[in-house]
Amino acid sequence: MRIVLVTGPGGAGRTTLAAATALAGARRGARALLLTTESSAPEAVLGTALGADAPTPIAPGLHALRIDPGDRFRQEFLAFQERAGAALDLLGASPLDEDELTELPGSEDFALLHALRAEHASGDWDMVVVDMPSAAETIRLLALPAQVRRYLRRLLPPERQAARALRPVLAQLAGVPMPAQKLYDAAERWESELAAVQRAIDDPGTSVRLVTEAGPVAAANLRTIRAGLALHGRRTDDVVVNRLLPTGSSDPFLAALSGSQQTALKALREEFPDLPVHEVAHLGRDPQGVDQLDELIDGPAGEIGTDGPADGDRPDPWTVEDRLATDGILVWRVPLPGAERKGLGLVRRGDEIVVTVGRFRRIRTLPSALRRCTVSGAGLRDGALEIRFTPDPGLWPKSD
Repeated sequence: MRIVLVTGPGGAGRTTLAAATALAGARRGARALLLTTESSAPEAVLGTALGADAPTPIAPGLHALRIDPGDRFRQEFLAFQERAGAALDLLGASPLDEDELTELPGSEDFALLHALRAEHASGDWDMVVVDMPSAAETIRLLALPAQVRRYLRRLLPPERQAARALRPVLAQLAGVPMPAQKLYDAAERWESELAAVQRAIDDPGTSVRLVTEAGPVAAANLRTIRAGLALHGRRTDDVVVNRLLPTGSSDPFLAALSGSQQTALKALREEFPDLPVHEVAHLGRDPQGVDQLDELIDGPAGEIGTDGPADGDRPDPWTVEDRLATDGILVWRVPLPGAERKGLGLVRRGDEIVVTVGRFRRIRTLPSALRRCTVSGAGLRDGALEIRFTPDPGLWPKSD
């Protein structure tokens, strides 16, 4: 299965390009699904009302599904309330009815991840295109499963469950109640769900597609976005430049605007020499309906529906280089294309490393070999952060 996560700065037309990408895939014979949490915009682009219960047929080979975050939130809350019924009764709590539940902030993120996991596991599609939130929110959203799993492991360590048979005895000895088994059961369910979401995100066929307009700060904006995506191991497969005006206009205003776009387009190609940069012409109107989307993907723009570069099994991009024989160090190489020294941070906390790129942060557990070393330096070189580790004589095994 090919999963394309379409994002970009707000207002760049990512919903339209997500729909066009899915349609282009369907036109090439793929069973394609467009996933979106938006309500009116996708329906206007596709020219069809979308249901939230099942995928809606749009064109031969193409379906679309509008995710309802409110409905998903109500289902999950009512299920939790039912499982916790006994505890709530003891507290004298009054259960909430379905019709009085309104979704909380963050519900949309979890609903989108749940839908992505479900469609990834279904095997019904050759291609799933996801109309993601704006780029900064997308980076945080894609980092969410790993972050929550880390929190769960810290707060409810799985190994503690091995002592559940001794919990009554431990409670008497400690004089305090031990955590209820239901809490660990809930953590197991969350871990299972989050692990499934993580598999979908980490799948070799999953990549991110960036949509932008050709403006004066487009290259700088996408540089930051790409660095944030790379920090969390997300692969960018394409840059799609939307709403390009025709060149050679006799109108001075349009000629100046087109010239500015071409300058920005050149800057984008120079910024991303390793990525395809696709041009999508301005139709003079916002596309509405499949026929107009076909106009959008006609010609060079149709390439937006093709598969990105294959990654095979896609190993962990954070690699350890052994330079012990030559330099007496190990180097952990972290690919960060687009990152700049300004705003780059690095902190070691015990067996973890905290890497900050601008407003984005990631915490990773050190590989076992590096836990027996001290950080002796770091540098940004050729789009990668190289963290140098020197063996600690007190911890490193000594040869005979």
